[in-house]
Amino acid sequence: MDRFIPNRSAMDFDFAHYMLTEGRKTKETQSVCSPAREAYRKVLAEALNMNRTRILAFRNKPPTPVELYPSEHSSSSLHAPKSAKPKRHIPQSSERTLDAPDLVDDFYLNLLDWGSANVLAIALGNTVYLWDASDSSTSELVTVDDEIGPVTSVSWAPDGRHIAIGLNNSAVQLWDTASNKQLRTMRGGHSSRVGSMTWNSHILTTGGMDGQIVNNDVRIRSHVVETYRGHQQEVCGLKWSASGQQLASGGNDNLVHIWDRSVASSSSPTQWLHRMEDHTSAVKALAWCPFQSNLLATGGGGGDRTIKFWNTHTGACLNSVDTGSQVCALLWNKNERELLSSHGFTQNQLTLWKYPSMVKMAGLTGHTSRVLYMTQSPDGSTVATAAGDETLRFWNVFGAPEVAKSAPKVNQEPFAHVNRIR
Repeated sequence: MDRFIPNRSAMDFDFAHYMLTEGRKTKETQSVCSPAREAYRKVLAEALNMNRTRILAFRNKPPTPVELYPSEHSSSSLHAPKSAKPKRHIPQSSERTLDAPDLVDDFYLNLLDWGSANVLAIALGNTVYLWDASDSSTSELVTVDDEIGPVTSVSWAPDGRHIAIGLNNSAVQLWDTASNKQLRTMRGGHSSRVGSMTWNSHILTTGGMDGQIVNNDVRIRSHVVETYRGHQQEVCGLKWSASGQQLASGGNDNLVHIWDRSVASSSSPTQWLHRMEDHTSAVKALAWCPFQSNLLATGGGGGDRTIKFWNTHTGACLNSVDTGSQVCALLWNKNERELLSSHGFTQNQLTLWKYPSMVKMAGLTGHTSRVLYMTQSPDGSTVATAAGDETLRFWNVFGAPEVAKSAPKVNQEPFAHVNRIR
């Protein structure tokens, strides 16, 4: 079938072209210029709020939406984010206070240590006492003669069974607490009292009033294996890092030294890796950070009053905080990024700091003399302090670790059945 082809002779192409071009322009011009149409457009725009200059923008602050249903039943509450971690309660007073008669009031000594077997050791005059947390029993380990006493330092070995006892006559005794027997007496490393000690596996490192630091291998007869010389006065602070690679020492000469075992194995075995001279008073307080291996905190005595933080790889001082009072001891929280410091004049307080902001989280008071000695339980929850006021106090400042919070506590309070150390 042939396609339908219109008769072109019947079409007026000129008129059609006019209507498609000029006629349409005339119509559009008339519609734009028409007063009635312009007025109608404005009214319509106002009625429909057709302000195209503020697309997706509020004219004013949007009104508060009205809740049609209580929030506890709304679907959004089902997907609400978890609440923030509850703020830990920090008791402002000690849980228990015990008499500690004859505790030597000497800033440079280290007379308190809590071992890995949960046994606390404290030296009172010539006697070392032990308290076993498993059965709340207190026992006397040893009383030394006046000729060699008093006891000037105590330090548990990593196994929690053996303990080193530093003496005023420069000797060091090694005891087995399981059998209550003395294993040996080590002499010859120092010429005066041994006020600081720290363990690195089978190596017992001792610091003396003679300014020397001695590494003693307790397994062999000739126990002195290395001697570090860098301090000009008494070594009152000693701490090995957790890795056992670096040793920090502080002295009455206001110096802090970092000794590295890799350097010790070189041609100069007694040369320090870093020597820090920023403190202006004796440095006894030393604490290696548990979550950053090369971070060391140090505290200065009454003429300094600062806590300083060091990068022990580079020797750089990262921060210095003026505490306002003598810094006697430092402890890191094992479970949170917090640091606890103990102080002397004027408040004899403990201060809990948030790291790294060093905002004060709490101040704990109770001691009436400088808080010279501080140690913490193996799980990190309880801190024990001993002061010149001859008291021993226990503080639940760090709180129970997360993994142990659900487990029942065998003994809620340390020393529950006694009110004196002896």
